[in-house]
Amino acid sequence: MTDNTSSSTALAEDDWAAALAEQTTAEQAAQPAAAPAAVPVAAAPAGTQVFQPLEEHRAPPSAASALDISRVLDVPVQLTAEIGRTRITIKNLLQLSQGSVVELDGLAGQPLDVLINGYLIAQGEVVVVNDKYGIRLTDIITPSERMQKLARA
Repeated sequence: MTDNTSSSTALAEDDWAAALAEQTTAEQAAQPAAAPAAVPVAAAPAGTQVFQPLEEHRAPPSAASALDISRVLDVPVQLTAEIGRTRITIKNLLQLSQGSVVELDGLAGQPLDVLINGYLIAQGEVVVVNDKYGIRLTDIITPSERMQKLARA
């Protein structure tokens, strides 16, 4: 029983020695080249033996980006077409009735704002498609234009 215990203790000490040697190697690599090595290292790093590199198992970048975009293609978003806005008091709001006209800040013939989840993404004009209203997009807003419009507001 003592032989078995002494052999397991020796194996544990070897594992600790290998771990300490690996740590010393990592610390020496992190230090400037001018610093002398304090302990010679005989053990190889265990990281490459235990863990396989991730790069070998990755898909090509084009396939990875296609996989990433496919995850969000079915996410529903709210599309809103806005012809104009106005601010009124609660008193005027309570006075509205059937047939009341509310004046908006949008001009007749001016393009509609198309918003996705409240963010302006395009402008367009009203069209009729199969007896329903639709929007023909006339201008897509670039991210830099979005930032300029936010700064003006």
